[in-house]
Amino acid sequence: MMTLSPEQAARRRMYRRRRWTVGIIAVVIVALIAAAAFIVTTYVDANTGIHRSSIGGNGPAQNTGESNILIMGLDSRVDENGKPFPQAIYDQIHAEDASVGGYNTNVLMLIHIPANGGKAVGISIPRDDYVDFPDSPDGVDKGKIKEAYGDAMDASMRKLADKGVTGDDAYQQSRTAARQSTIKTVSAFLGGVRIDHFVEVTMAAFYEVAQAVQPVTVCLNHATADTFSGADFPAGVQQLNAAQAMAFVRQRRDTTSSDFDMTDLDRTRRQQAFMVSLAVKLKQASTFTDFGKLQKLIDVAKKDVALDDKLDLLSFAQQAQSLAGGNISFVTLPIDHYDTVDGQDVNIVDVDAIRAQVKDLLNPPTPTAAPSASPSSSSGSGSGSPGPSGSGSTPAPHPVYTDSSSPLQSGNVPCVN
Repeated sequence: MMTLSPEQAARRRMYRRRRWTVGIIAVVIVALIAAAAFIVTTYVDANTGIHRSSIGGNGPAQNTGESNILIMGLDSRVDENGKPFPQAIYDQIHAEDASVGGYNTNVLMLIHIPANGGKAVGISIPRDDYVDFPDSPDGVDKGKIKEAYGDAMDASMRKLADKGVTGDDAYQQSRTAARQSTIKTVSAFLGGVRIDHFVEVTMAAFYEVAQAVQPVTVCLNHATADTFSGADFPAGVQQLNAAQAMAFVRQRRDTTSSDFDMTDLDRTRRQQAFMVSLAVKLKQASTFTDFGKLQKLIDVAKKDVALDDKLDLLSFAQQAQSLAGGNISFVTLPIDHYDTVDGQDVNIVDVDAIRAQVKDLLNPPTPTAAPSASPSSSSGSGSGSPGPSGSGSTPAPHPVYTDSSSPLQSGNVPCVN
């Protein structure tokens, strides 16, 4: 294993400072669904206002009618132009200021949308998986998968500076290089999977979207609190405002005196659960007919979301609406064991097993009969009576959901740890 020089280690710390992180996958679905719903009247505005960059070449051209979309959630405390957020946002999300946080992709999810309306799947990649870096930025050929973005950005910034390119031009070119390097890293890690599109989201986007659609219903198996994230939740069904939602998806430890133990995988499961709950809320609520809310979501997307230059929002509208209707399930890739490399805790994974699993997920067998109405015993959801509901319009959650290694099914508010 390669040991970093002191200079390399210092540069990497600048671009991947490990601080509190946030699960911001949910905002991607919200922003795209909002764009899909609002696109009839604001197509030109949305398609030209959202930040775009080239995805680069990665795999054969798509001609199957399916799409693989990589979701990248950054822990950066700045917007897509590198500018600080308003102080009120830092105060609400407990993120200090723009000087804190780097360019880790603390959320990485591949969303596979099959052709002909089949059920989509979201594949979460644990952020600390120790993987190969095909581009070897800064001469580093292995590291945590979340670090590929920051390492590539750092390498690009220095190369451009040597050529006399600085300022906003260098920053945007380096962000593009970082996205392309992350896409290449993920594609190689998953076994050469073609990635057709990407969606990148910054930290503030989650909070601002949550503000626009709050409250959102969630369900917890245990009462829990955490002084780091600000989480303080009872067990059971509850409705969260924007600040509480931020704490909900950030929490990865319990600081009470209970014996309840959380892990980073539990936080990933919460991110997935929040996406499902948010989709349920959007489907039931009047969001799609409230043009004020929809315009706010489009405005958030313009500031805090980046898309590849080939993703057309109009053609994506129907797919996004299908996801909002619950036509998606979520899995988290497994970890073999934990280790320490260059002083950092990493996830050691069985690459061959992961590639085989991903291949199966992206190429499910064609069903020969109508699916059974009863839930699968491996789905991870309870099969008893529906759990309690918060109000007459709140969907009943699954009564139990504790296994973060099992698929999470969409369509209903799930209970999670």
